[in-house]
Amino acid sequence: MMNHNSMRSTKKRRGFLSAAIFLLGWTAGSMAARAQQAPPLSRIDLDQAIQLALAHNHALKAAQSQIPQSQAQEITAAIRPNPVFMYDDLFVPIFSPSQLNSSTLDNITEFDLGLSYTFERGHKRQARIQAAHDQTAETRSQVSDTERGLTSNVAQQFIGILLAKANLQLANADLASFQQTVNLSQERFRAGAIGEGDLLKIKLQLLQFQMDVSSARLALVQTLASLRQLLGFESVPIDYDVTGELAYTPLGLNQEDLQLRALKLRPDLLAAQQGVTAAQSQFQLAKANGKRDLTTTLDYTHVSDVNTASFALSIEIPIFDRNQGEIARTHYAITQAQETSTGASETVMTDVANAYQGVETSAQVVELYTSGYLKQAEDSRDISEYAYKRGAATLLDFLDAERSYRATQLAYRQALATYMLAIETLRQAVGTRNLP
Repeated sequence: MMNHNSMRSTKKRRGFLSAAIFLLGWTAGSMAARAQQAPPLSRIDLDQAIQLALAHNHALKAAQSQIPQSQAQEITAAIRPNPVFMYDDLFVPIFSPSQLNSSTLDNITEFDLGLSYTFERGHKRQARIQAAHDQTAETRSQVSDTERGLTSNVAQQFIGILLAKANLQLANADLASFQQTVNLSQERFRAGAIGEGDLLKIKLQLLQFQMDVSSARLALVQTLASLRQLLGFESVPIDYDVTGELAYTPLGLNQEDLQLRALKLRPDLLAAQQGVTAAQSQFQLAKANGKRDLTTTLDYTHVSDVNTASFALSIEIPIFDRNQGEIARTHYAITQAQETSTGASETVMTDVANAYQGVETSAQVVELYTSGYLKQAEDSRDISEYAYKRGAATLLDFLDAERSYRATQLAYRQALATYMLAIETLRQAVGTRNLP
């Protein structure tokens, strides 16, 4: 038989074992929780930026909360009237306690117990449910349109970052290249090949390159901050970066096909069309509310030692108020919704047409640069630089060629960004990012 000390030792071992198992389980759970909480991305592409915005943007979350609010109104619309319980006790001699006895209660005092319920007529409940359901459908499309606008804003900010990075890269390259020219000019000045006036002009031109770098760096910081606001501050770290580059990709698109797709996909147009259905539901509800409800009452009465029951019906006589004002208003609201829907479809057609022409024009501008102007500006700069370094060209010729090259490069990058923005505008106009 186990002694007392052995039993205590066994209990201690069991306690240690239980504590160890609990600690291992808690540690494993903590590690799993930390694994599920992935750190925010430090480098994101456009698709990731859009997904982060859709998941974390606070303005969108606020708009999305309208959907459960509308669904809660559907619950309210489906609620039936509550029954009414009634009780009264009459002729109780509370001011004459001496008369308060069983004989008085049986022969004089009256007790009434009743239950009433209102039966809705005109299919009011069904009309309320349908009206609330149609309102929820319209709200969903309105929230989808908010997502469409957010997606477009994110894409525009993202392209702005790509443009700022490209301009900063160009500014740094130009500054490094011109710094070599300044160094060479200083050596030529010491050798007496150029005058002090030319050297000062070159150094002053260096200031412009340095300012270009500062401006490009500021533009990059500002566009990154603006995009982070759209994504949600908690979704990316403060020192995040984006991946991608300005690029020209021709798209074989047909304006008529895009307009047909937009008429099927644009959420703002769908919301306007669903607004017509919702207005019709409100009209049907107004007509249903014009029907008067029936109230029924069942009473039990005890008086003079006699038990009786009674049944009563009551209904309002619709002589004056037949809800005719609300019926007329909701009827006109249908016309308003129909006109809004027609106007929305015309807006869709116009948006697609304008966006399509914007893409075509931007593509033509990009093709102008790639057809030879970029090469000509670069060759002109290189020739002038080569000639100036060997004393065959004047300083003004070299600086003018340098300015022309820089302006052409900046304009080309702006043209690429404008083309990419035009594509995003077309996607927004059609209502989808998947263009054919």
